[in-house]
Amino acid sequence: MTSMPPLPPAIEAPCHELNSTVSGRVSYYHDDTAAKTAHPPLLLLHSVNAAPSAREMRPLFDHYRSERVIYAPDLPGFGRSERADREYSPGFYADFINEFLREVIGQPVDIVAFSLSAEFAARAINQAPGSVRSLALISPTGFSARLPPTGPATDRILRAVRLPVFGDGVYSMLTSRMSIRYFLKQSFDGEVPKGLVDYAYATSHQPGAKYAPFRFLAMKLFSADAFDAYYRPLELPVLAIHDTDPNISFERLDEIVDRPNWQRVTITPTRGLPHWEKPAETVAALDQFWKGLKS
Repeated sequence: MTSMPPLPPAIEAPCHELNSTVSGRVSYYHDDTAAKTAHPPLLLLHSVNAAPSAREMRPLFDHYRSERVIYAPDLPGFGRSERADREYSPGFYADFINEFLREVIGQPVDIVAFSLSAEFAARAINQAPGSVRSLALISPTGFSARLPPTGPATDRILRAVRLPVFGDGVYSMLTSRMSIRYFLKQSFDGEVPKGLVDYAYATSHQPGAKYAPFRFLAMKLFSADAFDAYYRPLELPVLAIHDTDPNISFERLDEIVDRPNWQRVTITPTRGLPHWEKPAETVAALDQFWKGLKS
């Protein structure tokens, strides 16, 4: 892989590190300018793909940093966090979230989780109820009627993508500027911000950047039972924000949004990144959701 300069900050905010017993060194962005407000802290969790980072959550971070104490980690294996060759899994990320809540934040929070991180957050909350006041999901996975592959099929895919020549070739193809722009364009109804493409390219070409995406490409980070095992048991207030998405669907949301603790907001026209394409509408949906909660 071509040598790249050190990765610049994903967000213009103080960057800290957690030396995690679960997942090694984890980088996170934090702003406590609004420490004297009555609102609970806000935790933003980016998605998982070939080139993610906390940059994906920048519009929400920038908006809420003056109103809430706010945290946005680079999930283990991504961004400025440690990129070790380890067995990344849904349980691994749920354990990380709970450790972050316990060791860094230390009080109940509101979480906004994007895409696949929605599954991780729901799993974490089920494992440690009481540490989260509310959960907002942006274009969440785990609600499609079509279940992801599991077991031997994913093992075969992982073995293939980890083959030195084949896997590195696939990864290089997926993380070229052309590919990154192509995949992001699928998720934007409008123009793709150049800065988002540039940062995705930079973060995907850091040392060790391929290891967590290999697990993602092999479908090892999806839970086949996410809906029944993690979403359905949730008792805290939950908001799902979405419209259309080129990679996932939301059919099973219909089975759960009539529950008193669930809400659903469709922000149209968007294609997976409403907080980038329609930030004002996304913020309005979040504010209305939180307004109805007890402090």
